[in-house]
Amino acid sequence: MAIIDTIKKRYSVRDFKDKPVEEDKLRQILEAAQWAPSACNIQPCTCIIIRDRSKKQQLRPAYNREWFVNAPVIIAVCVDTLSAWQRMDGVKYGFVDAAIIMDHIVLAATELGLGTCWIGAFKVDEAKKALSLPDHIEPVAFCPLGYPNQEMPTRKRKEVGEIVCWEYFGGTKK
Repeated sequence: MAIIDTIKKRYSVRDFKDKPVEEDKLRQILEAAQWAPSACNIQPCTCIIIRDRSKKQQLRPAYNREWFVNAPVIIAVCVDTLSAWQRMDGVKYGFVDAAIIMDHIVLAATELGLGTCWIGAFKVDEAKKALSLPDHIEPVAFCPLGYPNQEMPTRKRKEVGEIVCWEYFGGTKK
């Protein structure tokens, strides 16, 4: 499948079949995460794989949605805030690195026929407690993973000209 086809097929899945994700597919997804670029190739992120039902229930206070805890797999992408690269003006790139990993995960899963939903709106303190994270490890996003039990919805996107500027902010192609 061409990468643009995979990108266009990705959508947020909030209903998963009660079917386990095969180990080889999970390994392929994690290999895609492994190859995600990071600032200065520091690779400050960790993926925590949660498959145990009781462990998923411990995450419920962080994100209280039935479909979330019922997904066959939940992947937590976390960043080591002490080792992540920092730009000269102080901007820390660990969250960018984690976002790139998440993108690799969701695209690899899509290519393999699996569904995902990028979750960033969770209670950080509850997530840290459930995952036993030390202070310097920050959860950035969660990704429930499994076989979709829903059809791909119709999605709208802005036109390319609405999201692209040429040469400077506000610049248009001549």
